[in-house]
Amino acid sequence: MKASFGSRLFDVVNIVVLAVIGLLTLFPLYYVFVVSFTESHEYLQKNGFVLFPERWNVGAYKYLLTTPAFKNATAVSTFLATVGTGLSLFFTAAMAFGMSRKRLRGRRIIMLMVLITILFNPGIIPNYLVVREIGLINSVWSLIIPVLISGWNVILMKSFFDSIPVELEEAALIDGCNDWGTFFRIVLPLSAPALAAFGLFYAVGYWNTFFNAVLFINDFDKVPLQIVLRNMLIDSETSTGGSTAAEMISEQQIPTQTIKMAAVVIATLPILAVYPFLQKHFTKGVMLGSIKG
Repeated sequence: MKASFGSRLFDVVNIVVLAVIGLLTLFPLYYVFVVSFTESHEYLQKNGFVLFPERWNVGAYKYLLTTPAFKNATAVSTFLATVGTGLSLFFTAAMAFGMSRKRLRGRRIIMLMVLITILFNPGIIPNYLVVREIGLINSVWSLIIPVLISGWNVILMKSFFDSIPVELEEAALIDGCNDWGTFFRIVLPLSAPALAAFGLFYAVGYWNTFFNAVLFINDFDKVPLQIVLRNMLIDSETSTGGSTAAEMISEQQIPTQTIKMAAVVIATLPILAVYPFLQKHFTKGVMLGSIKG
Protein backbone atom coordinates (compact mmCIF):
# COMPACT_ATOMS: atom_id res chain seq x y z
CA MET A 1 0.00 0.00 0.00
CA LYS A 2 1.57 3.26 -1.18
CA ALA A 3 1.82 5.98 1.43
CA SER A 4 0.33 9.35 0.60
CA PHE A 5 2.37 12.55 0.35
CA GLY A 6 0.91 13.81 3.62
CA SER A 7 1.88 10.58 5.39
CA ARG A 8 5.45 10.74 4.09
CA LEU A 9 5.71 14.41 5.04
CA PHE A 10 4.48 13.62 8.52
CA ASP A 11 7.10 10.87 8.88
CA VAL A 12 9.88 13.20 7.77
CA VAL A 13 8.80 15.97 10.15
CA ASN A 14 8.47 13.43 12.94
CA ILE A 15 11.99 12.12 12.37
CA VAL A 16 13.48 15.62 12.21
CA VAL A 17 11.73 16.76 15.39
CA LEU A 18 12.71 13.63 17.31
CA ALA A 19 16.29 13.89 16.06
CA VAL A 20 16.53 17.50 17.24
CA ILE A 21 15.07 16.59 20.64
CA GLY A 22 17.51 13.68 20.89
CA LEU A 23 20.50 15.91 20.10
CA LEU A 24 19.36 18.51 22.63
CA THR A 25 19.04 15.77 25.24
CA LEU A 26 22.41 14.18 24.52
CA PHE A 27 24.41 17.39 24.14
CA PRO A 28 24.68 18.13 27.93
CA LEU A 29 25.95 14.59 28.51
CA TYR A 30 28.44 14.97 25.68
CA TYR A 31 29.59 18.35 26.98
CA VAL A 32 30.15 16.99 30.50
CA PHE A 33 32.15 14.08 29.10
CA VAL A 34 34.30 16.26 26.81
CA VAL A 35 35.08 18.92 29.42
CA SER A 36 36.19 16.26 31.90
CA PHE A 37 39.01 15.30 29.47
CA THR A 38 39.99 18.83 28.44
CA GLU A 39 43.38 20.30 29.33
CA SER A 40 43.51 23.37 31.51
CA HIS A 41 44.97 25.85 29.00
CA GLU A 42 42.53 24.83 26.27
CA TYR A 43 39.54 25.08 28.60
CA LEU A 44 40.59 28.55 29.76
CA GLN A 45 41.42 29.75 26.22
CA LYS A 46 37.98 28.74 24.93
CA ASN A 47 36.20 30.25 27.95
CA GLY A 48 34.82 26.88 28.96
CA PHE A 49 33.03 26.07 25.68
CA VAL A 50 34.76 22.98 24.27
CA LEU A 51 33.09 20.81 21.65
CA PHE A 52 36.08 18.55 21.03
CA PRO A 53 39.40 18.75 22.91
CA GLU A 54 42.58 19.08 20.90
CA ARG A 55 44.30 16.76 23.34
CA TRP A 56 42.60 14.39 25.76
CA ASN A 57 43.74 14.70 29.36
CA VAL A 58 42.89 12.37 32.27
CA GLY A 59 44.41 14.60 34.94
CA ALA A 60 41.05 15.34 36.57
CA TYR A 61 40.25 11.63 36.89
CA LYS A 62 43.70 10.86 38.33
CA TYR A 63 43.26 13.62 40.89
CA LEU A 64 39.79 12.46 41.96
CA LEU A 65 40.67 8.78 42.13
CA THR A 66 43.69 9.49 44.33
CA THR A 67 41.84 11.81 46.72
CA PRO A 68 40.96 10.14 50.08
CA ALA A 69 37.53 11.74 50.59
CA PHE A 70 36.38 10.99 47.04
CA LYS A 71 37.56 7.39 47.32
CA ASN A 72 35.77 6.99 50.67
CA ALA A 73 32.55 8.41 49.22
CA THR A 74 32.79 6.10 46.20
CA ALA A 75 33.31 3.11 48.52
CA VAL A 76 30.26 4.10 50.60
CA SER A 77 28.07 4.47 47.50
CA THR A 78 29.33 1.15 46.14
CA PHE A 79 28.51 -0.53 49.47
CA LEU A 80 25.02 0.97 49.42
CA ALA A 81 24.38 -0.04 45.81
CA THR A 82 25.58 -3.63 46.26
CA VAL A 83 24.69 -4.64 49.82
CA GLY A 84 21.58 -2.45 49.95
CA THR A 85 20.27 -3.74 46.63
CA GLY A 86 20.90 -7.35 47.62
CA LEU A 87 19.13 -6.99 50.96
CA SER A 88 16.23 -5.05 49.45
CA LEU A 89 15.70 -7.66 46.75
CA PHE A 90 15.82 -10.51 49.26
CA PHE A 91 13.36 -9.01 51.75
CA THR A 92 11.06 -7.66 49.02
CA ALA A 93 10.91 -11.04 47.28
CA ALA A 94 10.47 -12.93 50.57
CA MET A 95 7.64 -10.68 51.72
CA ALA A 96 5.93 -10.77 48.32
CA PHE A 97 6.23 -14.58 48.19
CA GLY A 98 4.63 -14.94 51.61
CA MET A 99 1.80 -12.58 50.71
CA SER A 100 1.13 -14.45 47.48
CA ARG A 101 0.44 -17.71 49.32
CA LYS A 102 -3.28 -18.04 50.02
CA ARG A 103 -2.66 -20.21 53.08
CA LEU A 104 -0.97 -17.30 54.87
CA ARG A 105 -3.14 -16.15 57.76
CA GLY A 106 -3.81 -12.44 57.97
CA ARG A 107 -2.55 -11.78 54.45
CA ARG A 108 -5.23 -9.14 53.87
CA ILE A 109 -4.20 -7.27 57.01
CA ILE A 110 -0.58 -7.38 55.89
CA MET A 111 -1.59 -6.09 52.46
CA LEU A 112 -3.50 -3.24 54.10
CA MET A 113 -0.42 -2.33 56.15
CA VAL A 114 1.69 -2.27 52.98
CA LEU A 115 -0.85 -0.03 51.25
CA ILE A 116 -0.83 2.37 54.21
CA THR A 117 2.94 2.82 53.83
CA ILE A 118 2.37 3.79 50.19
CA LEU A 119 -0.49 6.20 50.81
CA PHE A 120 0.81 7.93 53.95
CA ASN A 121 4.33 9.24 54.47
CA PRO A 122 5.36 9.70 58.15
CA GLY A 123 7.42 12.80 57.37
CA ILE A 124 10.98 13.90 57.99
CA ILE A 125 10.88 14.42 61.77
CA PRO A 126 9.21 11.07 62.69
CA ASN A 127 11.63 9.36 60.32
CA TYR A 128 14.59 10.97 62.04
CA LEU A 129 13.26 10.14 65.50
CA VAL A 130 12.83 6.47 64.60
CA VAL A 131 16.35 6.23 63.17
CA ARG A 132 17.76 7.98 66.23
CA GLU A 133 15.91 5.73 68.70
CA ILE A 134 17.24 2.55 67.07
CA GLY A 135 20.78 3.96 67.22
CA LEU A 136 21.53 4.32 63.53
CA ILE A 137 22.44 8.00 63.45
CA ASN A 138 25.83 8.49 61.75
CA SER A 139 25.79 4.86 60.57
CA VAL A 140 25.86 3.70 56.96
CA TRP A 141 23.02 1.33 57.83
CA SER A 142 20.76 4.35 58.35
CA LEU A 143 20.85 4.73 54.56
CA ILE A 144 19.70 1.13 54.01
CA ILE A 145 17.36 -0.08 56.75
CA PRO A 146 14.76 2.78 56.63
CA VAL A 147 14.31 2.27 52.86
CA LEU A 148 14.94 -1.47 52.77
CA ILE A 149 11.54 -2.41 51.31
CA SER A 150 9.32 -0.47 48.94
CA GLY A 151 5.63 -1.21 49.42
CA TRP A 152 4.93 -0.57 45.74
CA ASN A 153 7.62 -3.05 44.69
CA VAL A 154 6.22 -5.64 47.10
CA ILE A 155 2.77 -5.38 45.53
CA LEU A 156 4.15 -5.62 41.98
CA MET A 157 6.33 -8.61 42.83
CA LYS A 158 3.38 -10.27 44.60
CA SER A 159 1.37 -9.99 41.38
CA PHE A 160 4.26 -11.66 39.57
CA PHE A 161 4.37 -14.52 42.09
CA ASP A 162 0.59 -14.91 41.76
CA SER A 163 1.11 -15.76 38.08
CA ILE A 164 3.42 -18.69 38.93
CA PRO A 165 1.40 -21.94 38.81
CA VAL A 166 0.67 -23.30 42.27
CA GLU A 167 1.33 -26.80 40.88
CA LEU A 168 5.07 -26.02 40.88
CA GLU A 169 4.98 -25.36 44.60
CA GLU A 170 2.95 -28.51 45.23
CA ALA A 171 5.43 -30.57 43.20
CA ALA A 172 8.33 -29.11 45.19
CA LEU A 173 6.58 -29.92 48.47
CA ILE A 174 6.04 -33.51 47.31
CA ASP A 175 9.76 -33.76 46.48
CA GLY A 176 10.62 -32.74 50.03
CA CYS A 177 11.16 -28.97 49.75
CA ASN A 178 9.96 -26.74 52.53
CA ASP A 179 8.83 -23.16 51.97
CA TRP A 180 12.39 -21.80 51.90
CA GLY A 181 13.48 -24.52 49.48
CA THR A 182 10.55 -23.70 47.20
CA PHE A 183 11.41 -20.02 47.42
CA PHE A 184 15.10 -20.41 46.58
CA ARG A 185 14.95 -23.33 44.12
CA ILE A 186 11.69 -22.73 42.27
CA VAL A 187 10.39 -19.18 42.69
CA LEU A 188 13.57 -17.07 42.51
CA PRO A 189 14.98 -18.75 39.35
CA LEU A 190 11.65 -18.08 37.62
CA SER A 191 11.69 -14.46 38.80
CA ALA A 192 14.83 -13.25 36.99
CA PRO A 193 12.97 -10.54 34.96
CA ALA A 194 11.29 -9.15 38.08
CA LEU A 195 14.48 -9.28 40.15
CA ALA A 196 16.45 -7.53 37.37
CA ALA A 197 13.88 -4.74 37.06
CA PHE A 198 13.53 -4.10 40.78
CA GLY A 199 17.25 -4.58 41.29
CA LEU A 200 17.92 -1.74 38.87
CA PHE A 201 15.38 0.49 40.64
CA TYR A 202 16.92 -0.25 44.04
CA ALA A 203 20.50 0.16 42.79
CA VAL A 204 19.77 3.56 41.25
CA GLY A 205 18.05 4.67 44.45
CA TYR A 206 20.92 3.59 46.69
CA TRP A 207 23.59 4.98 44.37
CA ASN A 208 21.81 8.35 44.28
CA THR A 209 21.25 8.47 48.04
CA PHE A 210 21.36 12.11 49.08
CA PHE A 211 18.61 13.39 51.38
CA ASN A 212 18.85 10.61 53.97
CA ALA A 213 22.60 11.12 54.10
CA VAL A 214 22.06 14.80 54.86
CA LEU A 215 19.68 13.87 57.71
CA PHE A 216 21.45 10.90 59.29
CA ILE A 217 25.19 11.16 58.55
CA ASN A 218 27.38 13.56 60.53
CA ASP A 219 30.83 12.15 59.79
CA PHE A 220 32.13 13.27 56.39
CA ASP A 221 34.06 9.99 56.00
CA LYS A 222 30.72 8.14 55.81
CA VAL A 223 28.87 10.31 53.29
CA PRO A 224 28.00 8.85 49.87
CA LEU A 225 29.26 10.15 46.56
CA GLN A 226 26.32 12.44 45.91
CA ILE A 227 27.13 14.58 48.98
CA VAL A 228 30.73 15.09 47.83
CA LEU A 229 29.49 15.88 44.34
CA ARG A 230 27.04 18.44 45.75
CA ASN A 231 29.82 20.15 47.65
CA MET A 232 31.94 20.29 44.53
CA LEU A 233 29.23 21.65 42.28
CA ILE A 234 27.74 24.20 44.67
CA ASP A 235 30.52 25.24 47.02
CA SER A 236 33.33 25.08 44.41
CA GLU A 237 35.25 22.85 46.82
CA THR A 238 36.36 19.26 46.43
CA SER A 239 35.96 18.64 50.18
CA THR A 240 39.07 16.46 49.87
CA GLY A 241 41.29 17.24 52.77
CA GLY A 242 40.43 20.93 52.77
CA SER A 243 41.72 21.71 49.26
CA THR A 244 39.78 24.47 47.59
CA ALA A 245 39.19 24.86 43.89
CA ALA A 246 41.63 27.78 43.70
CA GLU A 247 44.36 25.68 45.30
CA MET A 248 43.78 22.92 42.78
CA ILE A 249 44.17 25.28 39.84
CA SER A 250 47.46 26.58 41.19
CA GLU A 251 48.85 23.26 42.46
CA GLN A 252 47.34 20.69 40.10
CA GLN A 253 46.92 22.85 37.02
CA ILE A 254 43.41 21.45 36.58
CA PRO A 255 40.43 23.78 36.11
CA THR A 256 37.77 23.50 38.81
CA GLN A 257 35.09 22.94 36.17
CA THR A 258 37.04 20.02 34.71
CA ILE A 259 37.18 18.31 38.10
CA LYS A 260 33.45 18.85 38.58
CA MET A 261 32.65 17.31 35.21
CA ALA A 262 34.93 14.35 35.89
CA ALA A 263 33.12 13.78 39.20
CA VAL A 264 29.76 13.84 37.40
CA VAL A 265 31.01 11.25 34.88
CA ILE A 266 32.31 8.97 37.63
CA ALA A 267 29.02 9.27 39.53
CA THR A 268 26.95 8.49 36.43
CA LEU A 269 29.07 5.81 34.74
CA PRO A 270 28.29 2.78 36.98
CA ILE A 271 24.53 2.94 36.38
CA LEU A 272 25.06 3.44 32.64
CA ALA A 273 27.42 0.46 32.61
CA VAL A 274 25.05 -1.87 34.47
CA TYR A 275 21.89 -1.12 32.49
CA PRO A 276 22.89 -2.86 29.19
CA PHE A 277 23.41 -6.15 31.05
CA LEU A 278 19.96 -5.93 32.64
CA GLN A 279 18.11 -4.56 29.63
CA LYS A 280 16.90 -7.96 28.40
CA HIS A 281 15.36 -8.79 31.75
CA PHE A 282 14.34 -5.21 32.47
CA THR A 283 12.03 -4.97 29.43
CA LYS A 284 10.25 -8.11 30.63
CA GLY A 285 10.19 -7.12 34.28
CA VAL A 286 8.50 -3.77 33.77
CA MET A 287 5.50 -5.61 32.26
CA LEU A 288 5.11 -8.07 35.10
CA GLY A 289 1.61 -8.50 36.34
CA SER A 290 0.12 -6.52 33.46
CA ILE A 291 -0.93 -9.47 31.29
CA LYS A 292 -2.32 -12.73 32.54
CA GLY A 293 -3.41 -15.58 30.39
